[in-house]
Parts: sequence; C-alpha cells; structure tokens
Amino acid sequence: MQTDFHSSTIAGWREWVSLPGIGVPWIKAKLDTGARSSALHAFDVEELRRDGVDLVRFRVRPWQKSERDSVEVECPVHDRRLVRSSSGHSEERIVVLVEVELFGRTVIAETTLSNRDQMGFRMLIGREALRQGFVVDPGESFLGGRAPRVIRRRNRGRE
Repeated sequence: MQTDFHSSTIAGWREWVSLPGIGVPWIKAKLDTGARSSALHAFDVEELRRDGVDLVRFRVRPWQKSERDSVEVECPVHDRRLVRSSSGHSEERIVVLVEVELFGRTVIAETTLSNRDQMGFRMLIGREALRQGFVVDPGESFLGGRAPRVIRRRNRGRE
C-alpha cells in the first residue's frame, strides 16, 4: 500500500491522542515508525470467554505517575502475537483493535497490551496505524496541540 504524501497529515514524533472507543479522552503517545503494531499500557489484564468469544478486560491509566482518570475496558481479543521489545526480549501479547483519534482523524490500530509503567509513553503508535494517512516529522512534537488539563484549586479557607 502506497501512501500519498500530499494527502497525509504531518505529525510530530510525540502527540496527544484520544481513544474514543475505549473511553480515554487523552493519552500521550510516541509515534514510532520502527514498530509494526501499536502498544498500550494495560494492567489488571484478565482474559474471559463469553458466548464463544475471547475477550480481555484491562485497565488503562492515561496519565504518567497518576491514577486519575483510570478506565476499565473490555473488548474482543483480535489476535495474539510474539512481540520483540526494543531491548530484544520476546513475549506473547494480546492484540485488540483500538480507535485512535489524531488531528481529528480516526484510524483503527492493532494494539498490543503490555505493562509500559517503566516506559516514557503510555502508548506507542506503530507504522500500520500511521500508514493510514500520517507522516511523522521526527523534529517536531505535539503539532496537534496539548491535552487540555483541568487545574483543580484547593479552597484554603479564603474567599
């Protein structure tokens, strides 16, 4: 499949994305053309079988070093893959289909579930998702803007 460069959206090497199908309004993602599939930080992963369908239930924490806005997700298992990490370690991972919204465009990403607690990004978007209309400029970041942050002020007894 050849991508028309002129109709592609230029994105930075890191962007804020939304995962509307699983209820994650914002998550910081690394756009990685060196990775085939995408990866999402997931914990409390539990495999289920209902009505003959393989499902997976897991939790997502979209913010680094925070439990705020944690989301529980249940979706069908799309596949299982042997994935080799950047450190060379191979492991079998569950693959799910996730809607990724970037620059107002939604693409479907084959996404592996893994513990990314020690990684700099909660999500990695691989080239299979990116080839659906994105070109990555490695010298740019957050071309789609920053995630809106709600600033919560504490009432310290003052009016």
